[in-house]
Amino acid sequence: MAAATTRGPAANTPERRRLRESWALLLPAVIISLALVVFPILYATGLALSPPDATDIAFDQLTVETFRTVFTDPVFWSSVWVTMLIYVGSLIPQLILGTLIGYVLSRHVPGGRILQTLTLVPSLTASVVVGLVWLLLYDPSLGILNYLLEVVGIPRQDWLGDPDKVVWSLILIEIWQWTPLVALIVNAGIRNLPSEPFEAARVDGARWWQTGWHIGLPLLRPVLTVVALLRTVDLVRYFDTGYIMTQGGPLNASTTMNIYAYRNAFAELRLAPGSAAQLALFALVLLLAGLFTWLRRRSELES
Repeated sequence: MAAATTRGPAANTPERRRLRESWALLLPAVIISLALVVFPILYATGLALSPPDATDIAFDQLTVETFRTVFTDPVFWSSVWVTMLIYVGSLIPQLILGTLIGYVLSRHVPGGRILQTLTLVPSLTASVVVGLVWLLLYDPSLGILNYLLEVVGIPRQDWLGDPDKVVWSLILIEIWQWTPLVALIVNAGIRNLPSEPFEAARVDGARWWQTGWHIGLPLLRPVLTVVALLRTVDLVRYFDTGYIMTQGGPLNASTTMNIYAYRNAFAELRLAPGSAAQLALFALVLLLAGLFTWLRRRSELES
C-alpha cells in the first residue's frame, strides 16, 4: 500500500506530464508517417514477393521469382547504368559550377541581388514546363540549338533521337536547371564562413586561389556534403523531365530505374516486377544517402 501511495504522485511529475504531452503532439506525425511511408513500402514488398504476374499480394505464393525476373532483365541493368550516368554526370558539374557561381554571387558586384533572383528561375520552373521548353530547343528542324550549330558550321544533331546523345542531352538540362540552386546554397555557406582564417592568410601573402583552395573549400565541406546529399536523392530518382521528353527511348537508351519501374507497373500492368524495381531503387537511394550522411558526420568531427 505504501509503495502504491508513493508511485501515485510520481506518475504526475512535471517530467512525466511533458513526456505525455510530447507523445500526444508526435502521435499525428507518427500515424501519417506510417500511412504514407511505411505502409507503401510494406505493400510494395508484398507485391515484389508475389509471382511476376500477380496483380495483388499473394500471401499463399510468396516467392523470390519476381526479383529473379527483374535482375535477369538486361533492360533493368541498362536502367541502372543510365541512372548512375545521369547521377554522376549531373552531380559533379553542378557542384563545380555551383561553387564557382556561389563564390561570384558572394562578392559585392553591381546588380548582385537581381542576379540572385534570376538564378532561381530555372529551379522554380516546373519539370513539365522545363521538359516542354527543351523539347522545342532540341527539335531537329525548328530548334534554336541546331540553328546555332549551323551558324558556326557544325552539322545538325539529333539530340533526343540518337541513343548515344540522348542521355547527355538530358544531363545538360539537369545541369541548367539545378546548378543555380546549388550556387545559392553555396553562396549562403560562403557568407557564414569566419573571416579570421582568410585575413590571416592574406597577411601571410597567400594568393586568392590558394586561400580558396586550402581554406575556403575545407570550411565549405559540410555545406557541399549536404548539397550533394540533397541532389543525390533527387538525381537517383530521376523521372519526370526524362519521361516527358523521351519516355525512356530511343531503344531504352534513356530508361532510368524509375522509368523502368513505372513502365512495368502502369504501362504494362506488371505490378510485381515494377514493385521489385522500385525496392531496388529504394535500396540504392538509402545506400547513397547513408554514404553522404557518414561523410557529413566525419567532416563535422574533423572540423
